[in-house]
Amino acid sequence: MKSIRLNRVIITALMGIAGIFFILPFLWMLSASFKPELEVMTYPIQWIPSTWKIVENYSQVWLGSIPFALYYLNSIEVTLLTTALSLIISAMAAYGFSKVNFKGRDVVFMLVLATYMIPHQAILVPQFIMFRWLGLFDNHLGLVLLGGSGVLGTFLLRQFFMGVHNEIIESARIDGANHWRIFFRIGLPLVKPALATYMILRFIWTWNDYQNPLIFLRTDSLFTLQLGIRKFADFNGEFYSLMMAGAVSAILPLLIIFIAGQKQVIEGVASGSVKG
Repeated sequence: MKSIRLNRVIITALMGIAGIFFILPFLWMLSASFKPELEVMTYPIQWIPSTWKIVENYSQVWLGSIPFALYYLNSIEVTLLTTALSLIISAMAAYGFSKVNFKGRDVVFMLVLATYMIPHQAILVPQFIMFRWLGLFDNHLGLVLLGGSGVLGTFLLRQFFMGVHNEIIESARIDGANHWRIFFRIGLPLVKPALATYMILRFIWTWNDYQNPLIFLRTDSLFTLQLGIRKFADFNGEFYSLMMAGAVSAILPLLIIFIAGQKQVIEGVASGSVKG
């Protein structure tokens, strides 16, 4: 018993040390965003600035010549709409592939799952041609539709829907509920941890997406934050304090969304391990 406790203490200590090493770059980035430019590259590292430049650095990022706030709002718009659309489509598809019996259901699901093996770069040219033909090039709607369908989300949520007992579905059907009512009133509440997990993943992927905006956007006023950061770096690349202030601003929504949904993510991981 004592050896088990000792092993847990050692493992916890090692994980804590590893966690410190992982968080050090973020702490340096945060510290650098508060410093005057001359103190950013001092050695040894001065973690606490001798002179605080919070207002000056962040005001130059948000109120400078680069419309950082506009790019930020564009990213928020595209990310929220893409995440919402992807959640709706993935949840509906997952429910259909798990709880609705129709001919060839498993074959269709395997075909959908097989598309996940196709590299995204392999279909960029056909997508580009099709979106230009449909008039979805150089607008946010095109980006939302690109990220709206999620094979991984369908697979993830299907596994959780399969854990919902069919007796519950049959009882609701006997009471006169159709599939839409069962889906919204019974299915979604029971897979809420999986929805939160996929929501966080899709939010992060869309927020950090650089390739799709780079290819499908041309108008500067439509640029997302990732393109804005690249443009900001071209203008202010020699000022690391400003670059770090922009980077800290860019990751704040990711931290907020993870902190807000981490409880649901832990519940989803725990319930998935129990099912396994």
